[in-house]
Amino acid sequence: MVTHLASHRLDEHWDRMKNRHKLVKMDPETRYMSLSVVCGTNSEQLPVPCTFLVAACSDGSVRLFVLLEAAQKLLLVAESFHHQRCVLKVEAFLHTWAEEERKHLLCSAATDGSIAFWDITTALCTAVLTEPLLPALGTPLLTVMAHSCGVNSLHIQELPKGRFLVASGSDDGSIHVCLLEVTQGGDEAKPETCLHILERVARPCTHAAHVTGIRVLRPDLVLSASVDQQLTLWRLSWDSLEELSTTFFYVPDLAELDCWEVVEAGGERCWYCVLCGQGLELLRCAALDTHCNLQSQGAVQ
Repeated sequence: MVTHLASHRLDEHWDRMKNRHKLVKMDPETRYMSLSVVCGTNSEQLPVPCTFLVAACSDGSVRLFVLLEAAQKLLLVAESFHHQRCVLKVEAFLHTWAEEERKHLLCSAATDGSIAFWDITTALCTAVLTEPLLPALGTPLLTVMAHSCGVNSLHIQELPKGRFLVASGSDDGSIHVCLLEVTQGGDEAKPETCLHILERVARPCTHAAHVTGIRVLRPDLVLSASVDQQLTLWRLSWDSLEELSTTFFYVPDLAELDCWEVVEAGGERCWYCVLCGQGLELLRCAALDTHCNLQSQGAVQ
């Protein structure tokens, strides 16, 4: 059973305005381009149980919403127009210090190829749940120019010791992967979150069209998919991205790629990959030390 909980429109105030026929409606075609759920929020950090969502918006804004399930409300609590252009992707991720202190981080990517990293912990904790004041998200902790044009795919994989692999694919067919480290800096009484890029590698022209799907399978394997209907497995090192295997899939106009790991009988690790566009297709990816292969499990159009 599906139950409607809440909804939100950026222009919902427009319907309540008087004499709106005399005014020019701003951003009438604003779209939500991407959504990400903020995981790991707990009762110690928040006054009441709630769920936070982050949205990438075509008007250049990154917006933070809170979902109050009991009240069936979806409220806008913070936003930022840092990118000043269409934001295509957002991805929220969580870092936990040794003392179990949680830091909620956010990655956003725009049409100019830039990727920004934010600490949204304070915004979550200080969100006014009844009458939002719409505070700004502040300044990003770090901004990386990863591509020459729009970022159409983004994935973050957590590693040990406060490190994360951030992989992205672009309109120009390029792939960028960087190793991000989260540390504490500033005053011991009031430490600040610091982000550092330890390593990065980029490869142009990995595909003949937009890279609209990318996933880090493990620290040395990256999978990418493109509108050119090719699914490619890469071996990641900080010297290069080495192509291991490529297969064609049947789904045109690829929109998204997702993967999950399975341990099969005999202990063999493999990944199942689902592609969506004008149809769905499921593929199996087996990665061994000596060879890699991608096998289609069927398509629906």
